Amino acid sequence: MTSQSKTKLASSDRQRRFNDRVACIRLRMAIGQALDDRGITTLAAIGEALGMPAAEANGLLTRRQWREGDVAALQAAAARLGLSV
Repeated sequence: MTSQSKTKLASSDRQRRFNDRVACIRLRMAIGQALDDRGITTLAAIGEALGMPAAEANGLLTRRQWREGDVAALQAAAARLGLSV
C-alpha cells in the first residue's frame, strides 16, 4: 500500500479523536485515583465497583489504543463512582 492510497481522516475527525484521547486519559486518571483512595485494587473489586466484568474493566482502564465508545464507558464508570464528569 502506498502512502497515496491511504485514506486520511478529515481534520474534524482527527480533532475529535484527539479530544477523545485526552478525555480518556483524564477519566482513567480520575477513576484510578478514586479506586486507589477507596483501597480498591483487585481486578474483581475494580470490576464490581465499575459495574462490569473484571476483564472488561481492566481493559477499559489500561487500554492504550483509541476505541470508539471508550469515552462514554469511562464517563459511566466515573459517574458510578460518584465523580463529576
